[in-house]
Amino acid sequence: MSSRIYAELRGDRVIWMIFALLALFSIVISYSATGTLAFRNRNGDTTFFLLKQVGILGLGFILAYICYLLHPKRYSKIAATLLLISIPLLAYTLILGANINDARRWVAVPFTGLTFQTSDFAEIALIMYMAKALSISEYIKDFNSAFLPIIVPVILVCGLILPADLSTAGLIFTTSMLMMFIGRVDLKYIILLIMCGIVLFAAMFILSQFFPDFVRSDTWTKRVSEFMMNDDGGYQIQHSKMAIAAGGLFGIGPGNSIARNYLPSAQSDCVFAIICEEYGLIGGFIVLSLYLLLLFRVARLVTVSSKGFGAMLALGLTLSIVIQALANIAVTVHLVPVTGLTLPMVSYGGTSLIFTCISFGIILSVSKNIQKITEPEPADEGFGKQDSGGKRR
Repeated sequence: MSSRIYAELRGDRVIWMIFALLALFSIVISYSATGTLAFRNRNGDTTFFLLKQVGILGLGFILAYICYLLHPKRYSKIAATLLLISIPLLAYTLILGANINDARRWVAVPFTGLTFQTSDFAEIALIMYMAKALSISEYIKDFNSAFLPIIVPVILVCGLILPADLSTAGLIFTTSMLMMFIGRVDLKYIILLIMCGIVLFAAMFILSQFFPDFVRSDTWTKRVSEFMMNDDGGYQIQHSKMAIAAGGLFGIGPGNSIARNYLPSAQSDCVFAIICEEYGLIGGFIVLSLYLLLLFRVARLVTVSSKGFGAMLALGLTLSIVIQALANIAVTVHLVPVTGLTLPMVSYGGTSLIFTCISFGIILSVSKNIQKITEPEPADEGFGKQDSGGKRR
């Protein structure tokens, strides 16, 4: 049965493997990391969080498979529409969204009690739109082709996310900048994007002095000052490094984490520290390698195909996943200030996990399409070829 399923898989099978392994890590680590959370909120019922994570992953896999079945041209057709939907949705979230942890990042889903993080939807919509814009021309070197179609949407989306979530805005901005570079946009327009980003950040910081509840600049300055002034990195980073040190090379074993009792958000922001504690540096290296292998495989797909929409879309989504993963890991080992970004496909969660699954589904759809284009035609199985007269040669 397993061999038949493997034979039926289309697209890059290594990416399929990465998708499955990260999902497996997600179930195992989330179950372990939510142990303390279960005792605090569910009277020790750890099964609740396990089943919830499995349910979210199940929904994510269904959506990923639907995205995998669609042809990349479908995404090109709906790219502009999705972007137009995401902009008012982000504006609504910023003004009337659910206030959780002193930030308006979520929209409450009516009659369900669930919340939806709109920035994850906007991120995929923007990447899809940029892939379409960048694939129209071989080399973008004039102002009309670069500013309004590309730079303005990036600044608009990042500007609506920035007041409540600097980390996600930075992630989207960096991904967009790299896509412009890979998409052969003239360097002066990439510099123009960076300058616009600096002006936007400065304007938001000034605005925060008058509307401190609207722009979370206090959180930004606190995290940066803690990173710069404290060699140990503060409470969260100290316990993250203690967890990594306790794990050593091979780890202390699944479910034996001690740091989960002290780390805030051990199941999401700090999940990489729990991985290193329970599975050692080897486990941490395997997880990191999976993300880097994903980047390598998608880059390989792009090199065997032309700079078309599908290639740019897959690369943009992959860059977003990998950059977010590297940022999360960098926080854990005290290389950058605390960001609040989760570890894609591994951290316990809802919206982020589902949209990462959707990203994988789109990437696999592109890889399947590229495979169809590049694989050779099957050879004739007859005893010989027939000429125009019907005789075999």
